[in-house]
Amino acid sequence: MIIVTGASGQLGAQIVDQLLARVPAERVGVSVRDPAHAADLAARGVRVRRGDFTDPGSLAEAFEGATQVLVISTNQAGDAAVDQHIAAIDAARDAGARRILYTSHQAAAEDSLFAPMRDHAATELYLAKTGVPFTALRNGFYAATIGHLLGRARETGELVAPADGPVSWTTHADLAEAAAVILADEGRFDGPTPPLTAPTALDLKDVAELLTELTGRTVTHVVADDTEWRDSLPPERADLLLGMFHAARRGEFGATDPALENLLGRPATPVRALLSA
Repeated sequence: MIIVTGASGQLGAQIVDQLLARVPAERVGVSVRDPAHAADLAARGVRVRRGDFTDPGSLAEAFEGATQVLVISTNQAGDAAVDQHIAAIDAARDAGARRILYTSHQAAAEDSLFAPMRDHAATELYLAKTGVPFTALRNGFYAATIGHLLGRARETGELVAPADGPVSWTTHADLAEAAAVILADEGRFDGPTPPLTAPTALDLKDVAELLTELTGRTVTHVVADDTEWRDSLPPERADLLLGMFHAARRGEFGATDPALENLLGRPATPVRALLSA
C-alpha cells in the first residue's frame, strides 16, 4: 500500500488525486491529522487514518501495511521540523516500508541562506542513514509564493521587495503529478532526484514585466532596503523571509532541469499561466 501523509493539504491532496488516476484506490492510504478532512477520499475507496507527526503511535497505525510512504514536509521550521520528519521516517521504516519518499527542495543544503533548506538537508541526511531505500523529491520553489510577494502591485504599479535573484518557479499541480508518477513507478529515482523545476528561472523584475504585459498597466520592481522591508513584517517571520531573498541573490533557486517535464511528458506550467489565472 502507498501511504501519503498530509493528504488534506495543498500538495498532498493533489498528489493523491493524481495517484488515483494511476493505481487502484485500494492500494492507496492517507495519513491526516483530522480524518474528517479526508472524507472525500474515503468515499473514493482510499484508506484514511489519523496520523500526526507529533504522535508516533498514530503514525504506526496510519502506516500499517505500507510498501511506500511519502512524507510531505511539515510547515514547521528548525529543529521542530526536522524532529517531525524523523518521527515520520522512523515510523515508515518500522512499518516495513520498502521505500520512503520525502518532499525536499532543489536548494536543500546545509549552508543555505534560507532556513527551510537547511531543514531539508538535515532530513535527507537522516533518510540516507536509515538503511531503507529512499527518494528525496527535489521540488522547485512553489510558484504560488509569487502571489504572496506581489502585495498591491496590480493596484499601485509597484512590486516592492528586496533585491532577489532568478527562481525556477514551479506549480504545486506539476509537482503533484510528478510525485504520483514516481510513486506509481517505484524505484525510478534512488536518493535525491534532479531538480524538479520549470525550465525557466525568473526574478521579480521578470515577474513585473509579465504583469505589465498581462494587465496593460506598467508594473515595476521597486527594490526595497533589506532592513526597512524586514521591519515592516511580523517579527517572528521577518528574518526567515529575508533569508529567502538572500538565498535567491546567491542563486540557490535558479537551477533548472528537464527532469520534471520528462516525468510529466509535457511542458511545465509557465509563470505567465499562473499570473493569468
